[in-house]
Amino acid sequence: MPSPRRRDLAALLALPGALSLARPALAQSWPTKPVRFIIPWPPGGLNDLIARGYNDQVSRRIGQPIVNDFKAGAGGRIGVAEIARAVPDGYTISMGNLGPLTIFPHLYRDMPYDARRDLVPVTMFAASPLVLVVKKDLPVNSVADLVAMVKERPGRMNAASVGVGTAQHLIFEMLKERDGIQMEHVPYKGTNESLPAMLQGDVHAMFDTLPLMLPQLRAGAIRALAVTTPQRIPQLPDVPTMVEAGYPDADVVTWYAVITPAGTPRPVIDRLYQAYTEAAGTPEVKKLLEDQGLIYLPNTQDSFARRIAAESDRWSRIIREQRISVQ
Repeated sequence: MPSPRRRDLAALLALPGALSLARPALAQSWPTKPVRFIIPWPPGGLNDLIARGYNDQVSRRIGQPIVNDFKAGAGGRIGVAEIARAVPDGYTISMGNLGPLTIFPHLYRDMPYDARRDLVPVTMFAASPLVLVVKKDLPVNSVADLVAMVKERPGRMNAASVGVGTAQHLIFEMLKERDGIQMEHVPYKGTNESLPAMLQGDVHAMFDTLPLMLPQLRAGAIRALAVTTPQRIPQLPDVPTMVEAGYPDADVVTWYAVITPAGTPRPVIDRLYQAYTEAAGTPEVKKLLEDQGLIYLPNTQDSFARRIAAESDRWSRIIREQRISVQ
């Protein structure tokens, strides 16, 4: 039989508005136990490395361990669906990126979550620039040169990606739409397939993430024509941006972020934002990002939410107009 104290507490919480009064108290004491951090991808990769580097710093700031929990599958949709269903008390948070949050909702019919309704973006804590690269012996030195060559050889040149509907694919669709060029899209299962294809001459050009391209760029095996960040990046200071090349809408990065379930108390979200932003400024995290070919783009909660909404609208239009679909 419940104790009088439990009965009194249950009666109090049953009163109108009691839950809204309880949440600020919860947020003020948060966290009092370890925080579970869902990573919607397998362990051992870049997502794992970034999460560990950041969460080591964040756990010191919030005074509790952050336990990384890998829930891989379906390109991140399985893990994101789990965070969408989680209790919004601040003890289950997750990593998110642009695929599950801005592209997949327009690419797949049966989504296990509503990105706008079920999730709250807290902050973008790392970003990977995309780099437009070509095989080393292709006689082009700029985006304009590449476009001119494709126009001279309509239908005879190709562009690789790491899969249909990825950012690496969709930014090429933007390029093709803008310049009216005919360039065959060749989707691979990953960079471990597309990069060797370029090195042996089967692929003319592709966009891919800087961390994966940097070793081959430094070795001179491929050449970079442009990066997709608003400003030039320290790892490739002599490579112009797509904006400089005349493509003002080509601000595309594969970002990494903290997300929470909708309904998470605002003070908890604010504390998470502060802790991850502070972590981004530590020497340890700065070195991690530089070593991995990543960057930090300062952002507020509002500016990040606006970015997600704008990117979602952009990918929706491209997917619809180019009639892109997955099997």
